[in-house]
Amino acid sequence: MNSVNRYIYLLLLFLSGSVYAQTYEEMISKSYEYVDANDLPAAEECLKAALGLEPANPNNFALLTNLGTIQRRQGKLDDALVSYTAALSRQPKSELILSNRAELYADMGETEKAMMDYQSLLALNPLNEDALYHRGLLHLRQEEFLPAEADFEKLLEINKESVKGRLGYAILEKARRNYSDSEVIFNYLIEKNPNYWLLYEERAELYFLMNKKGRAMADLNKVFAEDPTPSAELYVLRGRVKLAQYEKASAALDFKKALELGYDKATIETLIKQTY
Repeated sequence: MNSVNRYIYLLLLFLSGSVYAQTYEEMISKSYEYVDANDLPAAEECLKAALGLEPANPNNFALLTNLGTIQRRQGKLDDALVSYTAALSRQPKSELILSNRAELYADMGETEKAMMDYQSLLALNPLNEDALYHRGLLHLRQEEFLPAEADFEKLLEINKESVKGRLGYAILEKARRNYSDSEVIFNYLIEKNPNYWLLYEERAELYFLMNKKGRAMADLNKVFAEDPTPSAELYVLRGRVKLAQYEKASAALDFKKALELGYDKATIETLIKQTY
């Protein structure tokens, strides 16, 4: 059944009332099945139906969290924000939900709001390694190098084996334009963690900045070969590398794909103009 027919089918079910003949638990179970089948719109509708069946169920914070994640994966960022915020209203001290909303705010470019959620997370749990790492990245986004370094240092104090702690330092040195120092850290991390694909993505950007286009593309090829759902940012980076290699038609395809995945339209339009 194609997506259009599925929507018609779901609509008919709702209109006939047959969805509501199913139980809360059955709708949740169906949502999992649709997620496994990568039919996210159908999974979203099942969760909404479950919430409608039992709006006062104390477990709805979990459903709202799952709903937000499904909406986020579809690029429905505003809807995901509503869902995560509703979930937090029911579980205001949930580290998972706070982390999800903080990441969403970061994706939406709402750096200050993301920072506030990470501050709340660290107030609840000062040893939250993921929150320290992501707050450090937000500091880097604002070119606040010393606070970022403090977060990565704290992360390594908590866990001296932390890959993300060292990755944070590699990204920090890249932002500071200490490219050789950054490369040393990336090479060490990849040697120790050859299947951690984020490392290749970050090193590819470093190689691009160092004008090592061939090495950048080699790292990107590894990531695209392993990642079933490449991000918009990844397509933009590969497009930039291709553009630098004068592969303009192929670069334009990557930029258009990034736009489909929700990348900033103005930025993409500027990049595509360079492919003419």
